[in-house]
Amino acid sequence: MTDTAADEAAQTAGEQFVIELLDRAVAGMGGQSRTGQHEMALQVARAIETGNHLLVQAGTGTGKSLAYLVPLIAHALESNKPALVSTATLALQTQIVGRDLPRLLKNITPALERPVKVALVKGRSNYVCRHKLEGGFPSEEPSEGQLFSLGEDTSVPHFAASVGGPSSQLGKEVVRLREWAEKTATGDRDELLPGVTDRAWRQVSVTSMECLGAQKCPMAAECFSELARQDAAEADVVVTNHAMLAVSAFEGLAVLPEYDVVVVDEAHELQDRVTGAVSGQLSVAMVHAAAAGARKHTAITVDALNAAAANLELALAGAPNGLLPNGLNDEQLDCVDQLREACRAALSDSKGDSNTTADGGRQLARSRLMLILELCERLVAARENREVVWFSRASTFDPGQGYSQPDENAPVLINIAPLSVAGRLREGLFADHTVVLTSATLAIGSAFEPAAGGLGLLGDGAPSWTGVDVGSPFDYPKQGILYVAGHLPKPGRGVSPEALEELEALIKASGGGALCLFSSRRAAEEAADALRPKLDMTVLCQGESTMTALVKQFADEPDTCLFGTMSLWQGVDVPGGSCRLVVIDRIPFPRPDDPLMTARSRAVAQAGGNGFMSVSATHAAIRLAQGAGRLIRSTGDKGVVAVLDSRLATERYAGFLRGALPPFWATTDRSKALAALTRLGADALR
Repeated sequence: MTDTAADEAAQTAGEQFVIELLDRAVAGMGGQSRTGQHEMALQVARAIETGNHLLVQAGTGTGKSLAYLVPLIAHALESNKPALVSTATLALQTQIVGRDLPRLLKNITPALERPVKVALVKGRSNYVCRHKLEGGFPSEEPSEGQLFSLGEDTSVPHFAASVGGPSSQLGKEVVRLREWAEKTATGDRDELLPGVTDRAWRQVSVTSMECLGAQKCPMAAECFSELARQDAAEADVVVTNHAMLAVSAFEGLAVLPEYDVVVVDEAHELQDRVTGAVSGQLSVAMVHAAAAGARKHTAITVDALNAAAANLELALAGAPNGLLPNGLNDEQLDCVDQLREACRAALSDSKGDSNTTADGGRQLARSRLMLILELCERLVAARENREVVWFSRASTFDPGQGYSQPDENAPVLINIAPLSVAGRLREGLFADHTVVLTSATLAIGSAFEPAAGGLGLLGDGAPSWTGVDVGSPFDYPKQGILYVAGHLPKPGRGVSPEALEELEALIKASGGGALCLFSSRRAAEEAADALRPKLDMTVLCQGESTMTALVKQFADEPDTCLFGTMSLWQGVDVPGGSCRLVVIDRIPFPRPDDPLMTARSRAVAQAGGNGFMSVSATHAAIRLAQGAGRLIRSTGDKGVVAVLDSRLATERYAGFLRGALPPFWATTDRSKALAALTRLGADALR
């Protein structure tokens, strides 16, 4: 019996049905099923059937979305709970809901026992709030430096019906939003084209903390956010994002319907996205704004709040930016404790009559107080709960330099984040659900342990899981070259003259078609400014237009170059000759002064491990692989990934980092890289 026949014989009826559906879908789209896609679909089906968690690495071109959507749909049709798909980015969320699922369902629905219902769930701030449109929330402008992530700008301008209409750009945007809100069926911001500024959108939306709730809001029956959640409760497949998944798992809030299986796509981002969702920031300006709102909308006395804010400001005066290894000092803790008690008293005094109709102003004021109270509780217990605390200051934009830099005269911001989200993920996500985690960059070499450890899947009491790499349809050694410029000096601040000369030579040899990825916005802009006078081709730079417009122009013009930062490291998909050179300026280690990464490295070292390798090198390896993955996007692509960081050739950790990269043919020979680019450029520009 052949291996293929043996595999087919070993498949259950459910697994065979999944493969039949997958083949039907791929054929209907004019393609052919791939070995890796088949293997991934079977692995996902088996994980769902057994309840065993799965980490599956699927290289670019595998067709992984179909490979997990088909078994997910097959399961959802038999379950009394919806299945979830969680993404890190809105772009992938939109792709799945707007392209992948409709095309898939068009081809497989005739083979299903009933139609499949799909729903999309986002945070409340992504939807228009009808109550706010009707004037249900107060008009308030945020004070300078105010940091409320809830309702930074809650005003709803009401423009006079003059002949000329609103004269400001903000006013024009809000008028257009109001007109759109009368027509839209979903209230989803992503359906508004062209879009509007964040400030304009805040005039018509609320956060979850500002929301009055379905029980109290007079317009709950018409609420776009509530309607989306009702759709999700009745759906077979629900698409959401990592932040919503974190809120559901950690906070116990019913932002998602009950589910039994979740596929986490872009899983290499899960740890960072979850950390961001549960991090907090406190400032004196927040306290004064909360006090002013409470006085205005609840008529309570706020002297204790303002006094606590003044004392905290004194305790923070002159404090340097950076990590606080032992948390706040005693004086600062006393001030935070005083603020905590003042918030408790204010919340008690502002309860109001529970029988009266909910008031937007009161809700907003109390939400701000509750947020500050929660932050104070966390800061007081930070050491006990192993949370990381650090000070920072807001940045200001320097027009002369063209970039932002920290303002040392700005007020101190107190930041707090969990040292690790592993335990919380284990309890809130993995304990009660079957989880499939997938990405093109989930393993380093053949090891899934670095990713698994950060997600709570290692150590005593960890749930069982399986790691599988289904490979890629690409022939990387024949399609791509990895060139490491080992002769360049070790990177310092900015882009060195030697690195600029190397970049110029590479781009000229290629005749353009270069995606140049930099570790900072400043480095990208400086490199673009330095090379534009020397290159007889268009050099685009991130920030000069929308990302969509820049990527489209880059894809349409084979002699154009695109310079940018981290969002381009993961967000560009340009198959064909327009992207034949990917340049990475340096290994994407975390910043040396990153407080959270520093704290995590120290914790690993204190436990007897290698903090640098476990945290910084692992972080860099995954992002390096993401950047290099921009080069080969189809079976016909060819090109060169050039890394201008000699450490990838000389340092002891270089092998570990290269183990995360696709298996390109590797060289440090500059002449071979230039010769290959010259041939590729000639072919692309014919």
